[in-house]
Amino acid sequence: MARTRTPDAPGVPARRAALRLLDAVLRRGLALEAALDQAAAGLAKREDRALAHAIAAETLRRLGDLDALIDSATARPLPDDAKARFVLRIALVQALALGVAQHAAIATALPLVDGGPRKLVHGVFGTLMRNQATLPDVPQLPRRVVERWREAWGDTVLDAAALAIASPPPLDLSLRDPAETERWATALGGASLMPGHVRLDDRMALADRPGFAEGAWWVQDLAASLPARLAGKGPGRALDLCAAPGGKTLQLAAAGWQVTALDNSESRLARLRENCERVALDAEIVAADVLQWQPDGPADLVLLDAPCSATGIFRRHPDVLHRVRPVLIEEMAERQAKMLARAADWVRPGGTLIYATCSLEPREGEDRLAHFLDRRRDFALAPVRADELPPGVMPHERGWVRTLPAILADKGRLDGFFIARLVRAA
Repeated sequence: MARTRTPDAPGVPARRAALRLLDAVLRRGLALEAALDQAAAGLAKREDRALAHAIAAETLRRLGDLDALIDSATARPLPDDAKARFVLRIALVQALALGVAQHAAIATALPLVDGGPRKLVHGVFGTLMRNQATLPDVPQLPRRVVERWREAWGDTVLDAAALAIASPPPLDLSLRDPAETERWATALGGASLMPGHVRLDDRMALADRPGFAEGAWWVQDLAASLPARLAGKGPGRALDLCAAPGGKTLQLAAAGWQVTALDNSESRLARLRENCERVALDAEIVAADVLQWQPDGPADLVLLDAPCSATGIFRRHPDVLHRVRPVLIEEMAERQAKMLARAADWVRPGGTLIYATCSLEPREGEDRLAHFLDRRRDFALAPVRADELPPGVMPHERGWVRTLPAILADKGRLDGFFIARLVRAA
């Protein structure tokens, strides 16, 4: 007869969902957000779902340091994929980073062992707590990431990245009307780093904030807003490729462009439609693959924010530090090259092409641009000027934009982006 598991005590289901999330990221290589619905399927309360996500995300931010503590208290290192190690990570991150009482952290974690070495888990946790274990203020980055980013950017950027991952980033808003920047910065209690932007430090629910119901703003990291800002104002026909969840579509529509927003994800396009309705902006929304779709004519502007490794948004999505491998970066770079070549054909003579990725990998940014310009002599860089960017952000001397974790460190930093603006010969 099959053994029936005793129903979980209160608090345990959220921790069990966190365990499933960590397994999905670390053993199966899935994105944290993509795994969330399935991992949290049994959680009826929104706060339990949020807790499961918070535990998993904070564990991924602190993974190296958590494992170092665990290894310091065991006679032999536990296998990386051992359930005991996963459960200890969850217990420790609650007690040492999330402010959960020690007894609650271990009581809600032990049932996750499911017949395994509960005594070992309890003993290691107890030893570390008695020894007053702590996590360092600055987390250690995964070795593979350190090697890649040191070669690409040097130790200054590495140090800044470690500082950046220590805590979730601030919340950035893009405004429908940049002329009302001062008004909304005051109403929201935030600070503006350039017209049309407000940065917030608190975590109050979005729908409770001034301006949400009337559609005055939408959530969008300041770095993510730069590609559409560099398009300038309409009118004209614009194609926003790989558009969902739609921040750039909203920017372009607000700036007077006639926008066609294309994405291959129906679920993400649903969010775009909701946002368009809330902020009262119009766009033609198309569900299709860039590599299969064909427009009915050329566009004045084509903006391609291409799918990428997403290593530039590691502050928001710490899972990328652990699941992104060189083979994935290379696969994404090849796909970006195909998308960029196809998108270029849709730009009218004299029109503008903007290419962007939220990646800190040169293979997905600088190398892609060089590869493209070597093959498409009908395109040239339209250099970005310093006055088009937030104060403290400078374009590269050759005209593109590369945002790095060290930029605006005293103001909350930026996500990592590569942005190039090109013009097609008339």
